[in-house]
Amino acid sequence: MSLASDALDAARARGVMIATAESCTGGLISGALTEIPGSSDAFDRGFVTYSNAAKMQMLGVRQETLARHGAVSEEVAAEMAEGALRNSDAGIAVAVTGIAGPGGSEHKPEGRVCFGIADSFGTRTLTEDFGAIGRQGVRAATVNLALRLLIERAQP
Repeated sequence: MSLASDALDAARARGVMIATAESCTGGLISGALTEIPGSSDAFDRGFVTYSNAAKMQMLGVRQETLARHGAVSEEVAAEMAEGALRNSDAGIAVAVTGIAGPGGSEHKPEGRVCFGIADSFGTRTLTEDFGAIGRQGVRAATVNLALRLLIERAQP
């Protein structure tokens, strides 16, 4: 079994649909979920919000939050997840925003990804520093952790 398959099964068991809000992964989480045959009964939609404008327009992320904390922050990840939940028929949403690389700064290094996961019980966030493992590595690690968060949150 794959993590994506397990995430879909967990959502089905809980009776909810999944939505994603993705920045640094550009749709890879949605792609992993929809790669699984029959995913349409547990996956509602994905939002690819790479730009700050897209985060605000599609998910309702506040300009104030972006200005105060920056796009790569738990505060923005939380608003992305909550916006995906609000703008979908899903019962659980995961959001990711980060610096896949190359690049970064002293305060926001390459490989830092902020996650948000929201459902009817509230929103949880976390930050993971994957390190400078290359753009592809950071994106793959982000997808895996996002799927693990969905599995964990969907547990009854």
